[in-house]
Amino acid sequence: MSSLLDASEITYEEQVVWLEDLGTLDYVRQALDKTPRRNTKPRYARDGRMIGYAVLDDDAEPDPDSGLYRRRVFFLLPHDRDSQPHGPYAVGAPGEAIDPRTIEPRNPGAKTDRSQGRTAIASATP
Repeated sequence: MSSLLDASEITYEEQVVWLEDLGTLDYVRQALDKTPRRNTKPRYARDGRMIGYAVLDDDAEPDPDSGLYRRRVFFLLPHDRDSQPHGPYAVGAPGEAIDPRTIEPRNPGAKTDRSQGRTAIASATP
């Protein structure tokens, strides 16, 4: 998956709903999931936990073939930095990781020094 979604893929977003406090999270993973509804909490079928999701506006239409809406879901896996600060992402981050502070409806978000684990390196350097 691309690290950043194209803004054209999320043009119908109306709101981003966060299920957790973002204050302690350096990054979240994002993915486009197909869901049967545009405005309720989607089912979550991954390891780890859902951190947030996008709500689509009234103009969003489902895919004509599947009848499903494509919506962003934000999540973390059990081996991510928040659960394992000295684990595989102590430095660096997964490709789909972005700083949750940069996420807004219709904005794909951005990678930052914080999301990529570069602030930990800078503060640890003498």
